[in-house]
Amino acid sequence: MNSAVELQILAALRHLDETVKSLATANPKPSLLPLFARIDELAAQLPPGTDPTLLHYLHKKSYEKARLFLQGRDAENQVGNCRQV
Repeated sequence: MNSAVELQILAALRHLDETVKSLATANPKPSLLPLFARIDELAAQLPPGTDPTLLHYLHKKSYEKARLFLQGRDAENQVGNCRQV
């Protein structure tokens, strides 16, 4: 079960994903910086005991991996250079 903060992070990650996908046709281009700042702000609010895999993804800015993890789709993630999925 995702915590309230995790649900907010998931919503922010989905918004980021949608915004990135719209960049090709957007005019003017939206700034992604406020979206990154919001995700960082929410990540800082995660309680002790948060799954270390999620913390790793967020710390490394692996936002797609974090989104899949929060959606219960972590098995779809590829192993990264750090040897963590």
